[in-house]
Amino acid sequence: MATTRNANTHWEGSLQEGAGTVELVSSGRGTFDVTWAARSQEANGKTSPEELIAAAHSSCYSMQLSGGLARAGTPPTSLEVSAAVTFQVGEGITGIALTVRGDVPGISAEDFAAAAQDAKVNCPVSKALAATAISLDAALV
Repeated sequence: MATTRNANTHWEGSLQEGAGTVELVSSGRGTFDVTWAARSQEANGKTSPEELIAAAHSSCYSMQLSGGLARAGTPPTSLEVSAAVTFQVGEGITGIALTVRGDVPGISAEDFAAAAQDAKVNCPVSKALAATAISLDAALV
């Protein structure tokens, strides 16, 4: 069964001086301010496309890794995943760094690293972002 999720953005003004709002329509979870300055300088309480990509990537990766570990018979107690998306003005998104720390009883460090790498390759968001270099730092806690 396919699902579709929606977000809307309303923007007013030029790139440099303008501002917008991003609404998470499907979940109804809220509306967030977005500006060029939040993207290219300091966030100052506003979000950016890169922060939203980081949220999507870290949550998708967590689900992919959790599912893979469970299928292998070693479900995680917990996973802490962060995604850092780097934006370079004039170039765009230049890299994504995934970091995962897992509490996974009964798994070796080597098997966890292999599962983490497999999740990186097979996470749907990783696949969608395949044109971008994605690094991974995975370790058990």
